[in-house]
Amino acid sequence: MVLFYYIRACFKSQQELEAENVVLRQQLGIARLRAPKRIRVGFWDRLILVLLYRFSPSVLDVIHIVTPETVVRWHRQGFRAYWRWKSRPKGGRPKADPELRNLIRRISIENPLWGAPRIHGELLLLGYKVSQTTVAKYMSRRRGNPGGQSWKTFLENHRDGIVSMDFIIVPTIRFKLLYCLVILGHARRKIIHYAVTTVPTAVWAARQISEAFPWDEAPDYLIRDNDPVFNALVQRKLRLVGIRDRPTTPHSPWQNGHSERLNGSIRRECLDHIIIFGEDHLRRVMRAYVHYYNNVRTHLTLSKNAPLEREIQRRGCLKSVPHLGGLHHEYARI
Repeated sequence: MVLFYYIRACFKSQQELEAENVVLRQQLGIARLRAPKRIRVGFWDRLILVLLYRFSPSVLDVIHIVTPETVVRWHRQGFRAYWRWKSRPKGGRPKADPELRNLIRRISIENPLWGAPRIHGELLLLGYKVSQTTVAKYMSRRRGNPGGQSWKTFLENHRDGIVSMDFIIVPTIRFKLLYCLVILGHARRKIIHYAVTTVPTAVWAARQISEAFPWDEAPDYLIRDNDPVFNALVQRKLRLVGIRDRPTTPHSPWQNGHSERLNGSIRRECLDHIIIFGEDHLRRVMRAYVHYYNNVRTHLTLSKNAPLEREIQRRGCLKSVPHLGGLHHEYARI
């Protein structure tokens, strides 16, 4: 449409063009008075104004619907878009498969001490044809010390020598309190020892440590809370046995999380469903639960297996064995 009016104007006289220009300016003035403060300009209108500005920059003096700076900005945006289109990638190196990218990321996360050359070597031995720069590109970015290990790895390497202990307070039918000391091994989440008493003392707690850890089975570390029972006598007993005492910070039960989680499991799965009559009754209940916990109960941390590992049974008739009077059952093939 603009081109048509331009060709038509070429055949008009100078007087006609000046008269038409005056009329158009008068109409533009009337339109500006009634138009909104901000006029929305479409893509093609912007393109025409930019082209006119490119061929004749003096047109900025007669543009009224937008400011001259706006036309200049449109021109610069078009310049950037044009060269972005000219510089677009045309082919190049193909991207790595999603499976390979995920494998590189997985290996780098599971092995924080490995760099790109080591991971590249493992991938070559697995039959993947990939460059070392590609491996470095898709490796997981680590914060802090790139060669450090996670807390999970650290605890995995030391859990065989770590045990923890804590008390469970159990009310009886006569509203008396019984104290059950439970000692847990972190290696296989096995309950190593338990004991029940009505009055926990330091002498009693030291004797339980001797019963739980013979001289040739003492762990390296023992995690406990700051219960007054664990006084200097208990700490001296730990040193004699060769165990390093690691008390938690006051009011920080999360530092002894394994024992706290075990106490919660004992309550949810056993004690919350049984009324305890006395000390002997609690011992029998705990004996049955410890047998179930160590030999039958599956754990997420142990890949859905028991602390005393159970074998996978594929043949035989299925049989259900009740535990704790039917609170829990064991399923086996015979």
